[in-house]
Amino acid sequence: MAVTGEADGRFQVLAIDGGGLKGIFAAAALAGLESDYDSRLTDHFDLIVGTSTGGIVALGLAAGLSAQQIVDFYLQHQDEIFPRRLLPRLRRVWSTYDPAPLVECLAEAFGTMTLGESPIRLAIPSFDLTSNDVYLFRTPHFERLLRDKKERLVDVARATSAAPTFFPALDLRGVRLIDGGVWANNPSLVGVVEAAECCGGELGQIHLLNVGTTTELRLLPRKLDTGGLARWAPHATATVMRGQALAAFNHAKLLLGKERAHRVDVIVPSGLHRLDRVDARDLMGHASARSRHQSPPLRDFFRHQATSYVSGNAQG
Repeated sequence: MAVTGEADGRFQVLAIDGGGLKGIFAAAALAGLESDYDSRLTDHFDLIVGTSTGGIVALGLAAGLSAQQIVDFYLQHQDEIFPRRLLPRLRRVWSTYDPAPLVECLAEAFGTMTLGESPIRLAIPSFDLTSNDVYLFRTPHFERLLRDKKERLVDVARATSAAPTFFPALDLRGVRLIDGGVWANNPSLVGVVEAAECCGGELGQIHLLNVGTTTELRLLPRKLDTGGLARWAPHATATVMRGQALAAFNHAKLLLGKERAHRVDVIVPSGLHRLDRVDARDLMGHASARSRHQSPPLRDFFRHQATSYVSGNAQG
């Protein structure tokens, strides 16, 4: 079923990158925009996609939280979710963190709400270890989407954020799910494809806002040229994630045109922030500066009123 904008013919997508606690940057940047326009993002975006920490932000918005409340969630719970370890290196053979505190914090924020109860369209990437395939949680915005509407936001958030070295996989009725960042850490293309189906294939209606979680100014040493696990181990994950993020947004921009694809992000020094340990004050400072700088060009996103979302199988 094709959907168009209320009056302006726009279909707006908000795509939020993964990045662990660096999601504070994304949430704070979005909080700045909500403050500037005295409005909720969910009133203006027709589809929100988010991976890993970006998925938690997306689900939080769907649950009725403001972006600032999501910032507060991270600040309040970061040390519970990622407690400091006395012997971190000795624990890397197993997943580093117990997921129980994360689940408890998510349950406090989301309650028992399900995807089918979301007032906005959502698409949240994960990865299925059982079938070795991509996995995408979606609200029932098409009639064929029958099953995900029953999934709790808590479980969706847990699945999309199960970073392999940090948390164990989530077993969801026999399906073993891990972090969607292994294939879509930047979910911009996921959002564009989903939006295209909503719009009956009309790319001309789609406008994308992609919010990152900072990009490290990382110089790759020449010793990597000769290859080898020992040399690449400290760099492989970050390099793959950066490559995917760049490719996803740049391809989305090529499909939509540079006037309809916008990205909010900032370059930071290497080593300043990690997925599980950040300087929150620094991230919020960068977020405030970037959102202030980019807010005027993004004004049209807040002039659009999101299309009314009605479940494609409301009677199912």
